[in-house]
Formats: sequence, structure tokens, C-alpha cells
Amino acid sequence: MSGRRLRSLPLAGALVLAGLMAGCSVLPSFLGGGPVRPKPAELAANPALIGVRQAWSARIGEVVFPLSVQVNGERVTVGANDGTVLAFDAASGRELWRTSAGAPLAAGVGSDGQRSAVVTRQNELVALQDGKVQWRMALGMQVFTAPLVAGGRVFVLGADRSVAAYDGATGRRLWSQQRPGEPLVLRQSGVMLAVGDTLVVGQGGRLAGLNPLTGAIRWEAPIATSRGTNDVERLVDLVGRVSRVGDSVCARAFQAAVGCVDADRGTLRWTRRASGVEGLHGDDRQVFGTESDGKLIAWSRATGEPAWSTDRLQWRGLTTPLLLGRSVVVGDSTGLVHMLSREDGSLLNRLSTDGSPIAAAPVQAGNTLVVVTRKGGIFGFVPN
Repeated sequence: MSGRRLRSLPLAGALVLAGLMAGCSVLPSFLGGGPVRPKPAELAANPALIGVRQAWSARIGEVVFPLSVQVNGERVTVGANDGTVLAFDAASGRELWRTSAGAPLAAGVGSDGQRSAVVTRQNELVALQDGKVQWRMALGMQVFTAPLVAGGRVFVLGADRSVAAYDGATGRRLWSQQRPGEPLVLRQSGVMLAVGDTLVVGQGGRLAGLNPLTGAIRWEAPIATSRGTNDVERLVDLVGRVSRVGDSVCARAFQAAVGCVDADRGTLRWTRRASGVEGLHGDDRQVFGTESDGKLIAWSRATGEPAWSTDRLQWRGLTTPLLLGRSVVVGDSTGLVHMLSREDGSLLNRLSTDGSPIAAAPVQAGNTLVVVTRKGGIFGFVPN
């Protein structure tokens, strides 16, 4: 969680934020009033109740930006700080192509399996095809969310939660939708996905359904509302990733709530207070999320009622979970990957990587669990 910082857009806000954050390196500590974390929970012996082995490993550059590991079938695409973008086969770890976006990355990777897209720290949208730069386009805004590549278009969600669409073949801007800017925004991935013929994005504490052809808003559903007396306390923003099953989209509002929306009707199904900073994952039965203190919680997808919670990984700096078979997989800040029972949160297995923090939510590609670390290690785990 060390990279989850606030970003201030206006100059005056930036000066205030810089003063407030002096000496604080992690945002939860900043919000709690001090930079010191409680001691992480001691780990129990690994029971290794399910058979998993490391099948392969690979390397890319250091990863300290909000990486989204993109899965298209068994093809996985990742990026690194230095601008490297890499596609590989998840079953074997075989590299398919590796190229450079030409500048350090701020957000990525989005891909439909053919065309990939990233955003550089120079605020350029770069489209790649077959490992080569196809086009690049100046954005004029900061971006921390991986572009969405879908339907022959590339969609971009700005740090200010504005949205723009670009022609996938040429990079020509098709439309843009602005919204009132927030004094502070998260330097963290937001929410953007396609649900049927609707582009669903997070804007403040709301999920919004947009017409992907024009950017017109079809519906809005609030998951959390702004509260407090200052910019930090009033900050409310949805964070990626989300858990989608059919028309049900469940998302987290940063340090405020979790909730599920019917993306066909644009209606809120339920919302519950929660204090996490990472996204959600789940299936048609349950939704899983990690809180800022390291608790892992399961909620009923239908009602939002808590099913169980566990603090066995408290204060270990957990990633967004991944539901994988009968286990819920989370990475931590020491490079460990924990596989917990989806039924009660009990430990099933624990996997090791390179000792650096897990940099992105674990993903499943085919039969392979793929994990990327802060040092740029890429690890593929498969059943025994």
C-alpha cells in the first residue's frame, strides 16, 4: 500500500498536501495521523493443504506505478516504470514480445489481446500492436488508470475522472466528457470497464454508465457520498479493480464503503461501510476485499451481509484479492502470496516470490496464477 498517495491538482492544494504529508510515506498512516504502522501479524506454519508449484518466472523492470496486469485468454501483458511493455504466454512463461513505450509509465496496461495501450508520465497515450508502437497522442491530463481497449476504441479515465475515447487505429479523439474537478484525487487506479454496450466508470463516489459512442451519461449510482470538513475528509473516489458478474458490478469507495450496482438498470443494490483502499473480486455468491488494517472480508453479493472476516494477515499490506477455485489469493508487502479458504478465511497455502512487495492484484490466466512484484519479478504458479 506504500504507493497509494493522494494527488493534488491545483497549486494551492499541492502546497497544503506537501506540508501535511511531510514524513509520511503511506497514505493509511497519513490519514491516521502518523507514519508508524503496527507490527504485522505473525504467520502461522504453512499447512500446504492445496498443491501449487512455481512453474516459471520472468523479469521486467521495477514496478511502482499503479500496474494493471491485463489478461486475454492465456496472453498476459504487463508494464514497468521504465516504459517496458511485455506480453507473454501464461502457460509457459514464454515471451511473445517486449517493447518500450518511449517514456516511463504512469498507467497501464490495457489490451484487447491485439492492441495494447499505456499512458506515460509525459501524459501521452501510446497504442501498441504486435510489440510495436502504433501511435501516440498527447492527453493534456494526468492518468493513473489503465486505458480500456474495447470495440475498436481506446478509453481513458483521467486523474480528475474526466473520460475520453480515441479511435483504436489512428488515435483520433472521438469524444471527451469533463466533470467538475476535485481538489484532491487518488494516485491510484480508478474504475473503468465495459458492461454490454455501456462504458462504466467511477466518478467520485458514483458509478456512471456512459454511451461509448458519444460519452453521454445513461445512469449514475452512488456507492459513497462526500463527508467531512476539509479536502482530505471530503475525498471520495472509487478504486479498481471491481468485481463484475453479468450486470452486477461491485466496487470500493476509498476508505468509505463497498457496494454493488445493477449496471443494466443503473440502480444501487446495496452499500456497506468499509475502510479499505484496494479493489474487490468475487463470484455470483460472494465479494471479497481487504481492509486498510489487513482484514480480509467476504460479503454476500446479493445482500451485502458480511459472511466472514479474518485478521490473520493484519497489517501485512495486502493487495486486491483474487478468487481462485476454493481459495482467495492475496499478495502482501513482503512478497508472499497467501491462499485462504473462500469459506472461512483459513490458510490453505503460502507461496514465495522475490521478497519485494506484490505490485498488483494477482490474476488468473488459463490454469496459471500470475503474480508481479515491485522489483519486476513475474511468477507463474500452477496446480501440482
